[in-house]
Amino acid sequence: MKIFCRLRYPVAAIFRFPADAKVSQKPSRLFYFTTPSFQFQFRSQFSPFSTMAPGLLSANGTKKHKVTVIGSGNWGSTISKIIAENTKEHPELFEEDVQMWVYEEEVTYEGKPEKLTTIINKHHENVKYLPGIKLPANIVANPSLEDAVADSSILIFNLPHQFIHRICGQLKGKIVPFARGISCIKGVNVTDDGVSLFSEWIGEGLGIYCGALSGANIASEIAAEKWSETTVAYDPPPMDSSRNPSRNPTPRSATPNNRGSPRASELSVTPLDQTQHRDVRGRISKTKLTPVPPEYPPLDHETFKTLFHRPYFHVRMVSDVAGVSLGGALKNIVALAAGFVDGRGWGDNAKAAIMRVGLLEMVKFGHEFFGETISTGTFTEESAGVADLITSCSGGRNFRCARKAVEKGISVQEVEQAELNGQKLQGTSTAAEVNSFLRRRGLEQEYPLFTAVHDILEGRNTVDDIPDLVART
Repeated sequence: MKIFCRLRYPVAAIFRFPADAKVSQKPSRLFYFTTPSFQFQFRSQFSPFSTMAPGLLSANGTKKHKVTVIGSGNWGSTISKIIAENTKEHPELFEEDVQMWVYEEEVTYEGKPEKLTTIINKHHENVKYLPGIKLPANIVANPSLEDAVADSSILIFNLPHQFIHRICGQLKGKIVPFARGISCIKGVNVTDDGVSLFSEWIGEGLGIYCGALSGANIASEIAAEKWSETTVAYDPPPMDSSRNPSRNPTPRSATPNNRGSPRASELSVTPLDQTQHRDVRGRISKTKLTPVPPEYPPLDHETFKTLFHRPYFHVRMVSDVAGVSLGGALKNIVALAAGFVDGRGWGDNAKAAIMRVGLLEMVKFGHEFFGETISTGTFTEESAGVADLITSCSGGRNFRCARKAVEKGISVQEVEQAELNGQKLQGTSTAAEVNSFLRRRGLEQEYPLFTAVHDILEGRNTVDDIPDLVART
C-alpha cells in the first residue's frame, strides 16, 4: 500500500505501508494508519491526497478528472458524445461518466409527454436537438446545474453567449477551485470600449482558467461521424503541472515534463500557488488561480487532445486563445462579402479574392489588438482560421443570406426576417460592432473590406463598389 501525503504545498511525501493497512480519520484532523502489527498517526499539517480533493483514484494512485458539459443543444450534445467516447477509452485519465447539464423541458416522445433528461438517460438520444444520433450510455443528462458540475475538474461550456454571466453567477463558489474550462462558444464580444473573449468571461466569472475550441465544425456532420478537424486553444497556466511549456516561459514552465525528466513543478523555486498567469493581452491576470493538485493527470495539450480527439474529429492544439476566438467571429463578416460577390454572379475568382483580403484583415486585427499573444499561424494554418473561413464563405448562413439578398435585390436584413424564424445573423451584428469599434479609433480605412461590408449593409455602398474599396488593402 502506498499513501501520498502533502507536507507543505507544493511538497509531497510518499509513505509505503503493507497491503493490509487501513486509514481512518479522527476528530481534529488526526489520521491513523493501522495494520495488525503497528499504528501510525499524524495531525493536520499532513493531508492524505484522498481527503484533499474530489475524484476517483486510479490504479496507480492518481486521481481521475471528472468532466461536465454545460449545455445540451445541437453542438453541446455532439461535443458530449465525443467526450464520452474518449472518457470510456481512457479510464487512466478520466472518470467514465460525463455529466451533461440539460435545461429541463418537456417534449413529446412516442406520443407521450416526457422530460428531456429522462429521454436522454433512458433512450440515449437528444430527440429535440440532435435527433437520430445515438449518444453513449455514459452521458448522464442532469437538470441540476450545481449537481452536474459538483467535483468536476474539467468544465466544457457550450451554450448561447448571452447566458454566460447568469450561469457563472449560479456556479461561482460551487465548483472545485482548481477546475479548468474550455469554451466551445464561437465568437467574441465587441463594444466601443474593447474586444473581450467568451473564455475570459468564464474565467473571470468563476476564477478559473478557460481555453477555447473552434473550427470548421458543423455539428450535424460531426455527430454523424463525418471526418472533420478542430482547433483547441489552451495555454497551460504556469502554476499547473504541464508537459507543454507556456508561450511566455517562466523558470517553471521553461522545463517541460519530458519522459524520464522531473516535472517542471519539482524544479520551480517559486511556490506554485504564488505564480501568476497572463491573460490574452499578455498582462498579469487579475484572476488568482488555484493550481491543479499534483495527484491529478496534468491538464495540458496532451490531456485535452486525448479528451477531444476522435478518428472522425481530429484535434490540433495551440496556445493562442485570442486567435482561435477571433477567427470564429471575424470570418462571418468575410462570409457576407463572399455572398455579395457570389450573388452578383462574379464567380469563384471574386470569392477567392474576398477570402484572401478577408484573411489579411483578420490577421491584422488580431495583431493590432492582441499583439502580445496572437499567432499568424492560428489564422493561416488552423481549422479555427482559414478552414472555418473557407467553409463559411462556401455555404454558411451568412454567405447564403447575403447571396440571396443580392440576387433578389433586397437587403440582408429583409432576408434575415423572412427566412431565419426570428434568429439573427452573426455577421451583420459583428460587422456593425467591429465598425463602431474601429471608427472610434479612427481605423475604418485600415480595414477596407470590414468597412465595405458594413457600408453595404447600411446602404451607403453597393456590391459593385467592392473592387475599388478593397484595392486599398
